[in-house]
Amino acid sequence: MFFTVLVAALGYFVDIYDLILFSIVRGKSLASLGLSPAEVLDQGVFVFNMQMIGMLLGGLVWGILGDKRGRLSVLFGSILLYSVANIANGFVHSVGQYAVLRFVAGVGLAGELGAGITLVTEIMGRESRGYGTTIVASIGILGAVVAALVGDAFSWQVAYFVGGGLGLGLLLLRIGLFESGMFEGVKASGVSRGNFLLLFKTWSRAKRYLSIIFMAVPIWYGIGILVTFSPEIAKAMGTAPLPKAGTAVMLAYIGLCVGDLASGALSQFMRSRKKVVGIFMSLTAASIALYFVIGGVSQTVFYASCVVLGFSAGYWAIFVTMASEQFGTNIRATAATTAPNFVRGAVVLLTLSFKALKVSLGAREAAIVVGVGTLIVAAVSLLSLGETFGKDLDFVE
Repeated sequence: MFFTVLVAALGYFVDIYDLILFSIVRGKSLASLGLSPAEVLDQGVFVFNMQMIGMLLGGLVWGILGDKRGRLSVLFGSILLYSVANIANGFVHSVGQYAVLRFVAGVGLAGELGAGITLVTEIMGRESRGYGTTIVASIGILGAVVAALVGDAFSWQVAYFVGGGLGLGLLLLRIGLFESGMFEGVKASGVSRGNFLLLFKTWSRAKRYLSIIFMAVPIWYGIGILVTFSPEIAKAMGTAPLPKAGTAVMLAYIGLCVGDLASGALSQFMRSRKKVVGIFMSLTAASIALYFVIGGVSQTVFYASCVVLGFSAGYWAIFVTMASEQFGTNIRATAATTAPNFVRGAVVLLTLSFKALKVSLGAREAAIVVGVGTLIVAAVSLLSLGETFGKDLDFVE
């Protein structure tokens, strides 16, 4: 059991490394392709969105495969795809090639977290599985810290090669994993599995699914906009000297790692997922306000606000656990894999909204408007969800 949790955690570590790497090397990689500073922002949004669109598609594909073919099939196939794509990314010579390979990598990256979390929740006891998913999420988040260090220390091409190499190396460790007993039982029963439309067959189930997704959107608003585009937003706030995107990402993810550990432990102590999400969602609202109020004071203060923002977004660990616990074994991987990828994919809409509003409002004000909207929707969604701590997961929809 421990080996399974460890391998799932290391898989998510590589997943986060590769997922966040573009945010770190965006500036220097696009500049090396001949883009002007103005084009780096616009084309950066385009390439980033291609990666997120790939994750949306990949979430559907891997989620369905996870319920039809098994959790392990996804853990093997997804890591192979995104590892090869990341190695190829180091050889691009145009924005078009860059975008295509980030799309392919996004498809591969989409399967890692959901399959790993589903496997861990199904092999651990109902009272202890929160510890397992917290370990997976917390160790995985550190992949962003390593990505920031590697991205700053080496060329952007080498940074992509490292990510691909780590994935291929981890692939060998997965040979020793065993499939979930719950899945094997459902597979033998002949129950319909991996039907995405089952999530929308009843209004109650559809509301549950959509609420899980909307509940976590503020997390990726913080990472996808406030941290990823920190140089541009900090400039609009008058921060001097301007922060580096890579440093902002690294600090935010250090905060996120600590936040994941704290929220996971607190949920076990309070025996509640929902209450802890409410606490951390309130912290997220406060940290976003803090980011805009004091972020312009200095570079150091801006970086500190990124750490606080990351910590408050630490309910990601509970979110992925709840996504797995809400649904039956026959569609659990589908729900647990698509939900985080739809959350990540929501960044496409958020960044497009930010980009459109930035023209008339400015970068700071546009980011505020988008943030307020995500927080309101998330709060309403959380209120509609039921508690899942200690829930028996051996059931079907």
